Amino acid sequence: MGAISEWVNIGSGALEVALVPQIGGSVSSLRWRGIDLMRRLSDEEREAGNVLGVAMFPMTPYANRITGNAFEFAAKRWQVLPNNPPEKFNVHGSGWQHSWTVTKAGAIDVTLSLDIAAGPEPYSYRATQAFVVSEEGLSVTMTLTNTGPVDMPFGFGLHPWFDRNPDVTLQFKARHFYLEGPESISGDRITLPPELDYAETRPLSGGWRNNDYGGWSGEATLRFPSRGVGLRIAADPVFKHLMLYADPTEPYFCVEPQTNASGAFNRGRWDDPDEGVIVLAPGENAVGTVLFMPFAVNT
Repeated sequence: MGAISEWVNIGSGALEVALVPQIGGSVSSLRWRGIDLMRRLSDEEREAGNVLGVAMFPMTPYANRITGNAFEFAAKRWQVLPNNPPEKFNVHGSGWQHSWTVTKAGAIDVTLSLDIAAGPEPYSYRATQAFVVSEEGLSVTMTLTNTGPVDMPFGFGLHPWFDRNPDVTLQFKARHFYLEGPESISGDRITLPPELDYAETRPLSGGWRNNDYGGWSGEATLRFPSRGVGLRIAADPVFKHLMLYADPTEPYFCVEPQTNASGAFNRGRWDDPDEGVIVLAPGENAVGTVLFMPFAVNT
């Protein structure tokens, strides 16, 4: 993407949200009482149009990687393209790598849309993100519509980035844990072991994490005590999975609500509710809302 200079701001009370539609339909900052709740997009990254520097981007028409850049569905092999070099495999679909259109803009709400027609890749779809701020927090409603001529498997999610303060803690409930294989590919699903369980509040692990937590309850709580803030995440039941990414060498980490399991498109268990893949007929859509609710933390 080329240099980007435009953005959209909305706010309510102490909550301020800035969006950069041209950079993948992304959030560039989420602030409460003047404190950043997500990693802020820097001026340099904004000018460069670097979507990997944003506060949060959408994942659509699926989340995570397609092994071998192909999957089998309805007796046909569907090919996708690698999209994040030097990685070999397509990751998070196409939505995060396109400019989105502002279709509604108000003081407290903005709607972004994206229309993709099949070409080099197999999907035709329309995606919208409706952002609404209130005293409670930020609501993001994603809608994904199959605009193609045949049934296709879909998924979607949100990919927020958070500053990795030394005292950050995390809490959420899930049932399963997906091991990570070579080249960031999802491996076997196992029963969640106690050492990897965040059902009780605990510090973020000091080791490498790039894993899907399946059977997610739809709620997660992050606390940043040194900054005196926390963030509650509450997602609709369609978001069955929570991806945790944390590289100990980087100053950020990610907690990503998503509908489909990591690696689901290669396993091909399209009717398995735990996999979370949504098969849409032409004209059908899927909808889900995620809330981001800030709160004060006593230091």
